[in-house]
Amino acid sequence: MKPIYHYATVTESLNNLSKMGYEYDYNIHQDEIKDQPHHFEIDHVYRYEGNSDPSDQAVVYGISSKNGIKGVYVAGFSANSDTNVTQILDKLCMGDHDQQCKI
Repeated sequence: MKPIYHYATVTESLNNLSKMGYEYDYNIHQDEIKDQPHHFEIDHVYRYEGNSDPSDQAVVYGISSKNGIKGVYVAGFSANSDTNVTQILDKLCMGDHDQQCKI
């Protein structure tokens, strides 16, 4: 199993993922995930929950593609969040998976 890291903030997790080579912004290029979800695997997931404000909630994904591109996707829980991509990410294989992939 891969090491699990806990970061205090979304910004801290994004900075550390960037240091590990996760620099591509899948929020901007989310159609790539929608169009070919089987080309991606989730390597890291960090979940953040606000104490009182639902808009403080977010999930940070560290994603790698089969062609070697490593990037991040940040899913918020606001009304303008793209739930289609989040639903796809919930079904993708996670690193060191144990055959529980749904895509």
